[in-house]
Amino acid sequence: MHGGSGGSDMRGPEMIVTHGGNIFELARRRGCNWRDIVDFSASINPLGPAPGVKPAIIEALDRIVHYPEREPSDLKEALAAKWAVHEEQILLGNGATELIYFLARTFGGLPTCLRVPVFSEFHRAFPNAQLTEDRDPDRWPGTAVQVLTRPENPTGFLLESGSLRDWLQRTRHTVIVDESFIEFSGAASLADMVEIRPNLIVLRSLTKFYALPGLRVGALLASKELIRQWQTAREPWQVNVLASAAAVAALQDEDHAAKSLAFVEVERQWLTQQCSRLRGTEVAQSRANFLHVRTEYPAASLREYLLQHNLIIRDCAGWAGVPGESVRIAVRTRDENMRLLDAWRPF
Repeated sequence: MHGGSGGSDMRGPEMIVTHGGNIFELARRRGCNWRDIVDFSASINPLGPAPGVKPAIIEALDRIVHYPEREPSDLKEALAAKWAVHEEQILLGNGATELIYFLARTFGGLPTCLRVPVFSEFHRAFPNAQLTEDRDPDRWPGTAVQVLTRPENPTGFLLESGSLRDWLQRTRHTVIVDESFIEFSGAASLADMVEIRPNLIVLRSLTKFYALPGLRVGALLASKELIRQWQTAREPWQVNVLASAAAVAALQDEDHAAKSLAFVEVERQWLTQQCSRLRGTEVAQSRANFLHVRTEYPAASLREYLLQHNLIIRDCAGWAGVPGESVRIAVRTRDENMRLLDAWRPF
């Protein structure tokens, strides 16, 4: 299944689709307080939500006795301003994952290609998709729907926008670009192209950079015509009043966003150097808030060993487009990262 840079005719593997961030389940199984566990399997902003998020949620509590707007107008306005798009080009969702399954229902009957590796839920949502590991868009299979991720998950590799933009100008395929981690990369989004390329759909998440995974907020960016079509058939009330208030507060705090980006850049470089010194490891250069580490030993054994220290990492063995044994670890605070390294070294 795992080839080199080619593999254009690969078919989706029989893979077990899992997800990180199951800290509460593991705490119950281990009989410990979830606060004693450090979760490196979910890649969330290590600085947490912006300071104004909690007060915004508290202030919005009085609104929970009323139905929310079908799509919160204040959130769409804030996102349009942040991403420099029209409000009519935004479709809100209950997290990026919910929107992935919405896209699967919308395009599920069409031939699809996943540019692997991608977020694991794409494999579940598009189980019959072809796979390609090729990084040259001109060599991707000519399917009706193309799916790719910037930066890649779990490698952190960023497909630069230059050649990709040229290809988007020429292709007639529907293209879904998952940019759930784009804020951490410092790179420009492709969101500006949805106005001129009606076949382009950009998926964005407020879970990762804004540290709101428990509230579930995501968005699709597409042409105004597509958004209008989807809004007529889509279920209402995907974003509740507390999630909307929290997201607006997070988007407004530009200082926290700048601090978060700077913090992750420094800590990612430090953690890359430290992990490279561990026995039997090879660390990929990442543009996200996580690191992909190849290991000379079984990833599952390392995962179970670290779990005994109340540390959760992501086992990537068997992921499409990621050959061999490897793990993904989130970039967290210096103290948390040192706790991981101290536990890992004797393994």
